[in-house]
Amino acid sequence: MVLDKETAQKTAAQLLQINAIKLNPESPFTWASGWKSPIYCDNRTILSYPEVRRFVAQRMAEQIREQYKNIDAIAGVATGAIGIGMLVADALELPFVYVRPKPKAHGRQNQIEGYLPENSSVVVVEDLISTGGSSLKAVDALKSSGAKVLGMIAIFTYGFPVATTNFEEAGVQLNTLSDYTHLLELAAATDYVKKEQLETLRDWRKDPSQWKA
Repeated sequence: MVLDKETAQKTAAQLLQINAIKLNPESPFTWASGWKSPIYCDNRTILSYPEVRRFVAQRMAEQIREQYKNIDAIAGVATGAIGIGMLVADALELPFVYVRPKPKAHGRQNQIEGYLPENSSVVVVEDLISTGGSSLKAVDALKSSGAKVLGMIAIFTYGFPVATTNFEEAGVQLNTLSDYTHLLELAAATDYVKKEQLETLRDWRKDPSQWKA
């Protein structure tokens, strides 16, 4: 759920401006999953732009304050949300940990890096939501360690129905700064894309796994 339309539009505008998000309906990108996509999002680019990263971290921190009480720690999902998650934790003056996709193969074999006492109430920070699979694995790891996951906040979501279903079934509240709907509204209003391209971009989200350019 996007909590604030103004924030959603401003976030989308900044992501386009710094090329964290690229739209190319005619020459689609190929994701790691093999899906063809007219959009590519790499929110790690945000960390290279001080004003943008400050805006994102502050808005995330504000929304966390509004949504949750009695938070013990912020957890970032590795690797994309480590940097922004640490900035959010710093803004809230809270401890920070991050969650690996799987435990390390050596040493203490940690999956959660940092100090997180059992029964800690945690808000998870993520950079991008596609299907929600990897994000929810991080939630599972935190719960297995004895943490109480209050919810998750992400910078951007594609808004796939499967992601909505996955989060609902997992019982995890998801909030985001911006999403695909607000991105397309902005792209159309600013002539970033043409009308015929807009239709292609809308079609993609209906069935991204089967979409062809």
